[in-house]
Amino acid sequence: MEVIPAIDLLDGACVRLRQGDYDQVTRFGDDPVAMARKWQQLGAQRLHLVDLDGARRGEPSNDDAIKAIAAALTIPVQLGGGVRSGERAKDLLACGLDRVILGTAALETPQLVHRLAQTHPGRIAVGIDARNGLVATRGWLHQSPMAATRLAASLDGSGVVVIISTDIASDGAMAGPNLAALQAMACASTIPIIASGGVANLADVKALQGLRPPLAGVIIGRALYDNRITLPAALQAVAEHGSSVPRDDRSL
Repeated sequence: MEVIPAIDLLDGACVRLRQGDYDQVTRFGDDPVAMARKWQQLGAQRLHLVDLDGARRGEPSNDDAIKAIAAALTIPVQLGGGVRSGERAKDLLACGLDRVILGTAALETPQLVHRLAQTHPGRIAVGIDARNGLVATRGWLHQSPMAATRLAASLDGSGVVVIISTDIASDGAMAGPNLAALQAMACASTIPIIASGGVANLADVKALQGLRPPLAGVIIGRALYDNRITLPAALQAVAEHGSSVPRDDRSL
């Protein structure tokens, strides 16, 4: 299971929102490139970026920072937030990102997601953000009647490389991840699932690693910035746990 630090970008700064609320913003730094380098130096094997301005408005807003981060790091970088067109996805991949994550488009224009996944194999991910089990879109400002598990199942066979599953109520709340919701998502689709939201301590990381079917990764944000978890400790905990657990048959 990958441990993936997150950088959320708002007006060019590193921030975190509580439960997706743009009125509950905590600012953690004005130099996202320096922050990205820090996570790489501490052992991250992948970085997760979120363009919060793009997610809310559907327009590029932090491209200077995004391009600078992609150029500065040697590890793969993935980005979500406001990626709602083929042209936008293509431009982001061309600037050095390893993956782009589509969220709103997966619900509103699923044919676009399928086409991009076929055109850019291994580089298109989908973010499914859920409130009370139902998909929320457009920066979590719009609520749909679609069940998150149903959307996940609909992506089977699409070529999407991974699904990033976020429980909005857990995100930034530091109260632990929604294990039941993540278990349901992992069972709903054959696509690997990355958990996002709610991790507050190493026990949460270990609990996620114990889910079956196994998760592909966990994205950690606020817990790292608040120093509740250090990245090296999280990486070590995952490595130690993984070495003591039999491999899932599907990974052989």
